[in-house]
Amino acid sequence: MSSGVVTGGMAELAPQVRRVTAPNAGMMTGPGTNTYIVGVNEVAVIDPGPRIEAHLEKILNDAPGPIRWILTTHTHPDHSPAAAPLAQRTGAELIGMPAPDGTHQDKTYSPHRIPSDGDVLETPEFRLQMIHTPGHASNHVCYLQEQPNWLYTGDHIMNGSTVVIDPPDGNMADYIRSLEKLKQFPIDAIAPGHGDLLHEPFAAVDWLIAHRFEREEKVIEALAEHPESTSVELVPFAYREVDEKLYGWAERSLLAHLGKLEEEGRARFRDGRWQLVS
Repeated sequence: MSSGVVTGGMAELAPQVRRVTAPNAGMMTGPGTNTYIVGVNEVAVIDPGPRIEAHLEKILNDAPGPIRWILTTHTHPDHSPAAAPLAQRTGAELIGMPAPDGTHQDKTYSPHRIPSDGDVLETPEFRLQMIHTPGHASNHVCYLQEQPNWLYTGDHIMNGSTVVIDPPDGNMADYIRSLEKLKQFPIDAIAPGHGDLLHEPFAAVDWLIAHRFEREEKVIEALAEHPESTSVELVPFAYREVDEKLYGWAERSLLAHLGKLEEEGRARFRDGRWQLVS
């Protein structure tokens, strides 16, 4: 992750944009979850982050005007739990998609408004377009701010790391489609959920797509060499360069790749084991 982001710190990125980084640094979060404060006279908060009192207080103190809207990219525990208490303190409207079934979801999240793909939040100061980007999570939404044409990507795109695609809610085929979808929008920079701004957005998108297809080839090679294997058995062959300590997370992404191959009719799961379909 970029060293330009300070855990627990605030940075003014543009005249109408501030970034507050939550004090939840870690292996999966880098320096912490980025909360973005957009606007001056009336404020939208994007991804309020984890429910940490010091972080909530910092959002409230660093907002230059009253907080009117709280937007979430998705409902993983490091992105949305602060939404409810922040809404209670400010009376702001909560906008986002409800939590899907499954583990690692913020079940406290209850939006006032559920956005549809293409919806726009327009104020006298800024305009935010909502772009549904399933893949990392089925309810993931990115927000495109016109002028400066920045895309707030949550965990769809991070700086310095790829994201985990964790089935069944995470879906690799959806993730790649959502990355491709972003190419149709006028994006000058990416403001990620973790790490610093990315100023070459389409290079970042193309790298992520290429990386996923390179990994897919490694998965296919591993499955060809070790047919009738479980996902756990395949990890050391498909992720040779990965530290064994990360094999648990690697297996989740491996399952996402296998699920994509199965969806495309190129792999089959039977009796707990995987094999290629010729």
